[in-house]
Amino acid sequence: MGDPKGFLKITERELPAHRPVDVRIQDWREVYADFDRGTVTKQASRCMDCGIPFCHNGCPLGNLIPEWNDLVHRHDWGEAIERLHATNNFPEFTGRLCPAPCESACVLGINQPAVTIKNVEVSIIDRAWEEGWVRPRPPRVRTGRKVAVVGSGPAGLAAAQQLTRAGHDVTVFERADRIGGLLRYGIPEFKMEKRHIERRLGQMAAEGTVFRTGVEIGADISVERLRAEHDAVLLAGGATAWRDLPAPGRELDGVHQAMEYLPLANRVQEGDIDTPAISAEGKHVVVIGGGDTGADCVGTAHRQGAASVTQLEIMPRPPKDRPEGQPWPTMPMLYKVTSAHEEGGKRLYSVNTVEFLGDDQGRVRALKLVDVNRGPAGFEPVEGTEREIPAQLITLAMGFVGPQKEGMIEQLGVELDGRGNVVRNGDYATTVDGVFCAGDMGRGQSLIVWAIAEGRSAAAGVDRYLSENGHSGLPTAIPPTERPLV
Repeated sequence: MGDPKGFLKITERELPAHRPVDVRIQDWREVYADFDRGTVTKQASRCMDCGIPFCHNGCPLGNLIPEWNDLVHRHDWGEAIERLHATNNFPEFTGRLCPAPCESACVLGINQPAVTIKNVEVSIIDRAWEEGWVRPRPPRVRTGRKVAVVGSGPAGLAAAQQLTRAGHDVTVFERADRIGGLLRYGIPEFKMEKRHIERRLGQMAAEGTVFRTGVEIGADISVERLRAEHDAVLLAGGATAWRDLPAPGRELDGVHQAMEYLPLANRVQEGDIDTPAISAEGKHVVVIGGGDTGADCVGTAHRQGAASVTQLEIMPRPPKDRPEGQPWPTMPMLYKVTSAHEEGGKRLYSVNTVEFLGDDQGRVRALKLVDVNRGPAGFEPVEGTEREIPAQLITLAMGFVGPQKEGMIEQLGVELDGRGNVVRNGDYATTVDGVFCAGDMGRGQSLIVWAIAEGRSAAAGVDRYLSENGHSGLPTAIPPTERPLV
């Protein structure tokens, strides 16, 4: 602990400013302005190095937060990245995309603004890349064992890197044309520029991980062949089955799933196409769903030149401050104003969709909604509140209901739980011998930190399965059945 009085001297929580709205909506670069490293070190000094660091429990990865906060305060950035990489393969991803449950659990946050853990984290890894401290770490010894990782999101990539470093021959299979999963095509460029993915993939390839894109297991390669050619298989395909809204008029042109809309905008940034087939330009846009994916649709619509943007949420507006029923150190449900919301638009709470209204060409023209109250039987409409709002583009951002069952999962015959997720044991092994599962495919829709944590833990399970003595030197987390969902 570099300065035991740091949290007393520096009481203000300071974060990077966002670039001006009128500037950033003209491009797709990340929204954050440059941040002085001297300010980062001061913010890191606010960490109290608690006797019981609850931030460890708040972080599914078990990041050694007080340690690298202290190292940053001491200006030892090189050692800080070593401590950060000890628990997190991809801090450049989590430092930009994680909702930071560690900060909700910060002891300082009981009666002061929490330590800026997430910003210190991303500052460490960004400097590490700039200084050339992030290098390939190929294994010294090869085991000759072959592992197939199906899915290249954060869970699959974390598992692949761990298993490659353990000496196994790892191939990552991705059905899309590029590696990254939702990191690549679900996260808009303004939240995380894809150069961060490319840089990390270069490191992984240099370590020996092999990537195969455009390959769908169960279609292009049979599950029988995949298992015959590999000693173990790890399923990390995510929860890709989206939740739909079967209201009247759902079939109208202009009503799309968020994951039909967002990837097209990313493909424009990749240079694949000049203009997206689904665009908000000049249209009244309605986003149904109040979560992060909905906010991504809002920010994308702003950059495409929407005439208006309205975001709908069936739940009541959350409070700004931690409610009594969600005490520290839990992660509370609070009212958030993301960078996308700063850019404009309306947010309507406690409303439900009644009907999508179309014109005589079969295109959506408006949405009929109604206010709702939450009662014992669910959400009940409030009489006399039905109304229409204009909408020429509607995106459904209501989350996911589990993994895709057709194809690979059905052919493998792995057991599913009552929620439709893949059943795993404490080693992340499925009910089919030699087949493992990590991330949202087994956990259900969750956070990026949980995906990386499960990928790392599943890698240890696979390594134990492949080793002659049943042991692994890879780190593991508490088994998934023993930790609550976040």
